Amino acid sequence: MRAPAIELHQLTVHYGARPALVEVEARLAGGSLVALLGPNGAGKSTLLRTMLGWHPPTSGAVRIGAGSDRAPRPRIAYLPQHPAIDWDFPIAVRSVVEQGRYGDLGRKRFGPEEHATIDRALAELELTAVADRPIRQLSGGQQQRMFLARAVAQNADILLLDEPFAGLDPRATAELAAILVRWQTEGRTVIAALHDLAVARAYFQQALLINTRLIAAGPLAEVLRPEPLHAAFGSPA
Repeated sequence: MRAPAIELHQLTVHYGARPALVEVEARLAGGSLVALLGPNGAGKSTLLRTMLGWHPPTSGAVRIGAGSDRAPRPRIAYLPQHPAIDWDFPIAVRSVVEQGRYGDLGRKRFGPEEHATIDRALAELELTAVADRPIRQLSGGQQQRMFLARAVAQNADILLLDEPFAGLDPRATAELAAILVRWQTEGRTVIAALHDLAVARAYFQQALLINTRLIAAGPLAEVLRPEPLHAAFGSPA
């Protein structure tokens, strides 16, 4: 059995008096491709942000990585929802991808090794030709691949993606899904909040179904049975 990348222990999160997550218990194995599913307002984005440490739990805990406390903490990269980005901000693609190296460099300047890392990340996501373009000139698929390239530059072990397929056409969706599947086969852990069950069925192996509480977790075919879907969505999904 693969070691867990993320463990959720009776995780409860509130916004003021309102519970966003209640006693969520789950274990996500390393090297998994996990669809995080549930209706609008179910707590999917809250769960991702709590995994990142942006929201303190009311109770319970999130454990990142496994084994000895002396082991290096896995690197986590985050892809926010599309509307959270100011696409008119005057910044080029390369500059966004370079942000993936800031945590390692601190105040130091970029050297040849860092520039080579950025070049490899751009090439892997097929963005070399648009590296110097302003981000507002990118297509929807290129926008998402730009943030994935930033994660590559960060050498992330765990990728948390919030609605990465939103607004993409079928071709861009398939291209992005192929990247995520390849990363999973390379041993990375990918957790993506989705609203489209068809995309989950087409490309994902594991799923976490929530509606404030955990409804079901495990292999996709087991999670997307009528009973759990009805419990989560309240009507046939």
